[in-house]
Amino acid sequence: MTDPKPARTDANIRRTLADFSVPSEPGNERLAMETVAETVRDLDIRGENLERLKTAVAEATMNAMEHGNKYRSEVPVEIMVLVEDRDLMVRITDSGSGPPPAQAGDVPDLEAKLEGMQTARGWGLFLIKSMVDEMNITGDDGHHTIELVVHLGAEGGK
Repeated sequence: MTDPKPARTDANIRRTLADFSVPSEPGNERLAMETVAETVRDLDIRGENLERLKTAVAEATMNAMEHGNKYRSEVPVEIMVLVEDRDLMVRITDSGSGPPPAQAGDVPDLEAKLEGMQTARGWGLFLIKSMVDEMNITGDDGHHTIELVVHLGAEGGK
């Protein structure tokens, strides 16, 4: 893992809290999750909301390592943690090519999966989207980025 770079502030009140990478190796999703959790420790995100963010970060990082980077350890997953106004954003970028995955979040068809008509896989984006307030996916020919957004200070939250 590369050391997180120090926080910086942009003119539009966007602060970068951390900018780091992890090698695409199984288990490094936990390192990413814990680094993000430590980075946001002074923000208004605690308890269940923090646990949901950690779950989303771990799942998104694991997807980036597996699907985008094909578990090539020399190809890192880049993670940036930002705050703008009352939003916490975690951007997770892989080196996948081709169009980004669909925004997904559709409810997987459990019956079709149990009957073997669909693969048992395919729950990741649905899970991630259910853990945060917003999920955005972008990409180009060389990268895919999933952005997780948590509204800070929102009563109840997700």
